[in-house]
Amino acid sequence: MVRAICCGYYGEGNGGDEALLASLLQMLPDAVEAIALSGNPSQTQTQYGVKTCDRRNAFQVLKVLRAADWFIWGGGSLIQDVTSAISPLYYTGLMGLAQQMGLRTIAWSQGIGPLQRPITRAIAKRAFAGCNLVTVRDSGSAALLTDWQIPFTLAPDPVWALDPKPVPGLWDLPAPRVAVTWRSHPLLTPKRLEILTRALVSFQQATDTYILLVPFQLSQDLVIAELIHKAIPYHSQILKLTDPQMLRGLFQGVKCYINATA
Repeated sequence: MVRAICCGYYGEGNGGDEALLASLLQMLPDAVEAIALSGNPSQTQTQYGVKTCDRRNAFQVLKVLRAADWFIWGGGSLIQDVTSAISPLYYTGLMGLAQQMGLRTIAWSQGIGPLQRPITRAIAKRAFAGCNLVTVRDSGSAALLTDWQIPFTLAPDPVWALDPKPVPGLWDLPAPRVAVTWRSHPLLTPKRLEILTRALVSFQQATDTYILLVPFQLSQDLVIAELIHKAIPYHSQILKLTDPQMLRGLFQGVKCYINATA
């Protein structure tokens, strides 16, 4: 039995990252035993039936590293220093440690950057260069790895391969439906949010669409969704979906998806 550590922003209530974990677990062969590093180990274990480890507990993480064969960066924009300078240091530090301990290391479905600091660019380059396999999900990440002369595969976002679940009541809502996710972000200032909201109101009026506001991380994004809903009270609804498969199923019932952070 091969033991693989799945490392990502799991167990933090972010729908996109939870969908990535669900996709990864769905794709792993039966011969692989997964251990997910999670911010909420008990919840992750209950939700996915996978072994877990507290990603903030250094002793636990070191223990599972010593017993593992593979280390998988499990997707998403983990290596960026816009929202946090600590995040890329944490993830590249774990990757570097796994490489030093002799684990096979995989950077899976990565969205790399932005990397604004020279030190984070340098450590990211070193970490990716030491991987046995690298896959990226966008052309910007591909261009960066090409510049670094690091081999990679450009592949679609694996979330689209996740088995969907129907969203109760979705097909009873007015059509056409448009899903909107606006993430909390330093660049999404109150002024920009006001401008984007006015634009969305004009879009809804011009197209007569029904707006589904989908906060991917309730603790950060729900406030934004509530502000938008107040501007379109009769032609919008907030959907608080925490099941990754339902998030995937949502896109089977909408005509368009609008995602913005700035």
